[in-house]
Amino acid sequence: MTTKKHILLGISGGIAAYKSCELVRLLKKQGHEVSVAMSRAATEFVSPLTFQALSGHPVLADTHSGESGGNGMAHINLTRTADVFVIAPASANTLAKIAGGIADNLLTNLAAARKCPLAAAPAMNVEMWFNPANQRNIARLQADGISIFPPASGEQACGETGVGRMPEAAELADLIPDLWTPKILAGKKVLITTGATFEAIDPVRGITNISSGQMGTALARACRAAGAEVTLIYGQIQTALPPGMAENVHALSAQAMHEAVHHRIHTQDIFISVAAIADYKVRNSSTQKLKKSADSTPPVIELAENPDILASVAALPDAPFCIGFAAESHNVLEHARAKRLKKSIPMLVANEVSIAMGSSRNQVTIIDAYGDTPLPEMSKHDTAAAIVQHLSTLLHQA
Repeated sequence: MTTKKHILLGISGGIAAYKSCELVRLLKKQGHEVSVAMSRAATEFVSPLTFQALSGHPVLADTHSGESGGNGMAHINLTRTADVFVIAPASANTLAKIAGGIADNLLTNLAAARKCPLAAAPAMNVEMWFNPANQRNIARLQADGISIFPPASGEQACGETGVGRMPEAAELADLIPDLWTPKILAGKKVLITTGATFEAIDPVRGITNISSGQMGTALARACRAAGAEVTLIYGQIQTALPPGMAENVHALSAQAMHEAVHHRIHTQDIFISVAAIADYKVRNSSTQKLKKSADSTPPVIELAENPDILASVAALPDAPFCIGFAAESHNVLEHARAKRLKKSIPMLVANEVSIAMGSSRNQVTIIDAYGDTPLPEMSKHDTAAAIVQHLSTLLHQA
């Protein structure tokens, strides 16, 4: 299901150009075709030969002809064959020229003559980023339909600290596919829980499970790509948090997750409960590490029931569209159908524990009022995309 595209990567002058080497590698790893165009200043930071080796294509730069399609019109031909044009890094100078319609070098000519969508990842000093003229240029570019990947905050090459760092290559490789993903959830606010909760027995021990958080983070990415504003509440996870979230909230215990969800749920359109939440917490947890007793008598652990987050959200008078997950070890569909009805939710995703938990792949069945929709085993990335597509269909039917 992953879409392969031809990406034209423009590189303007700046120390962040070194990050674009890794970006080319990651985009190629995803299966995309990558062509590179460089400004004259960019070639002072990284050699065109480096990008030629990484991309597998000749590099077009201001300082040599490269591949122009045989008619000398490289600034036109490149954007005719590309699905998307991404400038990363994009200097303040390059952004200003594009915003003003100036076309006096290769990158600005490509931007002016393009037929494909354009996105930019700004990289500059913090004072340059907040300069009023630069902020006006950013606003103008966005008003013209150009996507901007906001810069990150941190230590900069000049020694100052603040906003202006180009996002890391892995983040851009994660975000770039959003450019061509249909915005079937545009305008929606989605809250997702993911990962395993942890119920403390003492300061170092607790009750948890083997959920990695991969399915929930994949769904967060899929909803973001579909145009939604996503809030992610996570427990213990063994995967990177996706970029581009409206908010990331760490909630380790079931009670903390319950509070985090209900603090935000009234502004949400959709709630997707993916987290593997402990059914029980420890009633008699210790504030000190439990030690072995002299007679080796094990401590008695008393359990109390945790709040049912999904059921409590579904029962709200203004409840959002709720989606639950059911990870079962046996009688998967039977238990999942019963869970959907018990919690009074419109959609539930069922999977088998042995396939889903801790794995990068999944095989699910979507259960709703219209029946069961089994999906083949595939990556959690593709599973998430299929779930979001099904969700969009149900929302339109409603």
